[in-house]
Amino acid sequence: MTQAERLDYLLSCLLRERADRDSIPVPDRIPARQRLLRALMNVRPPVPADPAFLQVQDEYLQAVRTEKGGTQLSDLTPVRPGLYLWQGDITTLAADAIVNAANSAMLGCFVPCHGCIDNAIHSAAGVQLRLECARIMAQQQGEEPTGRAKITKAYNLPCRYVLHTVGPIIHGMVTRRDKALLASCYRSCLELAAAYGLESIAFCCISTGEFHFPNEAAARIAIRTVEAWQREHPNGLEVIFNVFQDVDYEIYKRLLG
Repeated sequence: MTQAERLDYLLSCLLRERADRDSIPVPDRIPARQRLLRALMNVRPPVPADPAFLQVQDEYLQAVRTEKGGTQLSDLTPVRPGLYLWQGDITTLAADAIVNAANSAMLGCFVPCHGCIDNAIHSAAGVQLRLECARIMAQQQGEEPTGRAKITKAYNLPCRYVLHTVGPIIHGMVTRRDKALLASCYRSCLELAAAYGLESIAFCCISTGEFHFPNEAAARIAIRTVEAWQREHPNGLEVIFNVFQDVDYEIYKRLLG
């Protein structure tokens, strides 16, 4: 199959999954069809998928990944020993693990084509990631607590694993408890990565953006927590602070010197 044929096949499969999608038109232009595919994947519930669908989906997403290009840890220059700052798309980073800023349901973002990192990671990984998260949550029988972390496979992402953590949501002033919970997100991810024998981990800016934690305060907590953990675990994990927005890059660059 060509990439265009894969796209059309995946769209036809997802549109056939529900009878109420008969009226959804398939756009003529490729970018619009790609956006429709992402939207349909975003809203798809965690139910088993046909093996033929998964095979084509994986081929399609891996071709998209190749087209995007990727970044290896060896491509980066540390700002301090074992510590990196990198601005870019975390779904293209080939670290051992990347961190997803999840919500308490931990099933990914169901808002079609939403701009959050949760949506981006699930969209690039494929529908298998939501299925694995659903199995974890079914065993847990309750929402994911703030400040903890879970680990899953990465599927069609270039990293090996995804660590999912739920940061505090800020309503008004940042409290001492909010700060402690955010620090716990970083520690929980580091401990889980170490338990799995991983050597590198890339953190997004947990709790900023949709969860409204002030960017600079969040960055200070992130750096302080990671550096304290690294001092306690010398020769341990290499840590990448991944930023996407210019404002976060400038904050981390200043704080890291």
